[in-house]
Amino acid sequence: MKLFPTSLLFALALSVPAIAQTKTEPPVPVRTIAPDYPSELRREGVSGLVMVKCSIDVQGNVAEVEVEKSSNAAFEKPAIAAVKKWKFKPAKQDGNPVAIKVSIPIKFV
Repeated sequence: MKLFPTSLLFALALSVPAIAQTKTEPPVPVRTIAPDYPSELRREGVSGLVMVKCSIDVQGNVAEVEVEKSSNAAFEKPAIAAVKKWKFKPAKQDGNPVAIKVSIPIKFV
């Protein structure tokens, strides 16, 4: 498994309500794992994108992983398996760790 530089891999789409009095900091990935590219699709030059929705708990662990949308169903299981192994610095609200839902695009190229 390969580690990807997080700045090149994805942008998080947060599901946080906007509240004027609170300051929310997004979760920050500290460990990312590359998904396994299905060998047949790699040989055929097939690329794709899987949008994975998950919860990041107050310890920065990934939970409740599901596919939001996908360009090819064969990429879904590898994308989910990889994201389940990721670790985050948790999101914070007013300086305190909070659980949050995020959407992560996983690209297969």
